[in-house]
Amino acid sequence: MRVLITGGAGFLGSHLSDFFLEKGHSVVAMDNLLTGDARNIRHLKGKKKFKFVHHNVSKYIDISGPLDAVLHFASPASPPDYHEHSIPTMKVGSLGTHNALGVAKKKKAVFFLASTSEVYGDPKISPQPETYWGNVNPVGPRAVYDEAKRFAEALTMAYHHSHKMAVRIVRIFNTYGPRMRVNDGRVIPNFISQALRGEPLTIYGDGRQTRSFCYVRDLVEGIYKLLMSKHVGPINLGNPGGHMTVSRLAREIIQLTGSRSRIVRKALPTDDPTNRLPDIRLARRLLHWQPKTKLADGLHPTINYFRETILGNKRG
Repeated sequence: MRVLITGGAGFLGSHLSDFFLEKGHSVVAMDNLLTGDARNIRHLKGKKKFKFVHHNVSKYIDISGPLDAVLHFASPASPPDYHEHSIPTMKVGSLGTHNALGVAKKKKAVFFLASTSEVYGDPKISPQPETYWGNVNPVGPRAVYDEAKRFAEALTMAYHHSHKMAVRIVRIFNTYGPRMRVNDGRVIPNFISQALRGEPLTIYGDGRQTRSFCYVRDLVEGIYKLLMSKHVGPINLGNPGGHMTVSRLAREIIQLTGSRSRIVRKALPTDDPTNRLPDIRLARRLLHWQPKTKLADGLHPTINYFRETILGNKRG
């Protein structure tokens, strides 16, 4: 296959680029580098089957040659990013999705939308199945991301029904691994960075809120299986086995890093979800997929990556 990956220099996009190239496919990675990083794909430069295009997908997309799939992963994804870039976040979820769908329609390619567990908002049920419609505040501080993804899902389904396009929708739960940004703002990058620097680990609220953490390689394998399936979606991909409180995660990272950092608490931000737990029965049944990596096994390479990045930044 020849695939277009928007957000191709981001955390997930760069790992997807690696995976598709490993499988023998050709990759066009597109990114405007707003939150992506060219260093994530530096090792791919010069590879015959890889091409990078510096472009903002919220503007018209023109790709020469055939495409078999368009994977739309472009978007700020962490609260600090989409708070700082609120309008670009809304644009990439709306205009960017429209442009990516247009390319897929023109090329007769499968369109794959990276949606998110954030479409469930602060859920009233746990675990969250795909049939749950969510509890989202449309004017809250997280709305620019949550509603952009909800709109993107609706637009994708509109193209599917109106143009008979082949589409896939994945709802991604918390994912971690190497190439996350040190200042990403999500809980694992925050805790690792603070622990390695000997700073206090900041827990917002009482720490009893829960998250489920999936290692990036497991997620990418699930994404590939969904693309190769016939299932339209949406479908949850995440790790219910990695479900834990934020307080427990902080203690685990302190132990794995050998840090002497202490834990401090601050007020819980508005609309911060109290639980995230994916119901992945559909993925198990249809894709024969479930995550394999235990949290500690995934945290080791992630911590090593952060340690090298932080030390490199200090030397720089």
